[in-house]
Amino acid sequence: METRVAVIGIIVEEPSSVEQLNLLLHEYSRYIIGRMGIPYREKGIHIISIAIDAPQSIISALSGKIGRIRGISNKAAYSNFASPLETEE
Repeated sequence: METRVAVIGIIVEEPSSVEQLNLLLHEYSRYIIGRMGIPYREKGIHIISIAIDAPQSIISALSGKIGRIRGISNKAAYSNFASPLETEE
């Protein structure tokens, strides 16, 4: 199985949904390379970008779960770079 490098762009329009989002991101934390959050106070939203290295099925599952949280939207952009899945010993 291969892993892909991707970025998930997230827009948070409902602050009460942030706790649910953070729990979900913690669940997938082993795949997350980094996270950047930017509050856009003038618009009352938050913009989050997640860099992830995981099998495509994992990235799709995370993106789908994020999209089902009320007041949050997201989109994943995949790189063409794929590498063999590293196994833990």
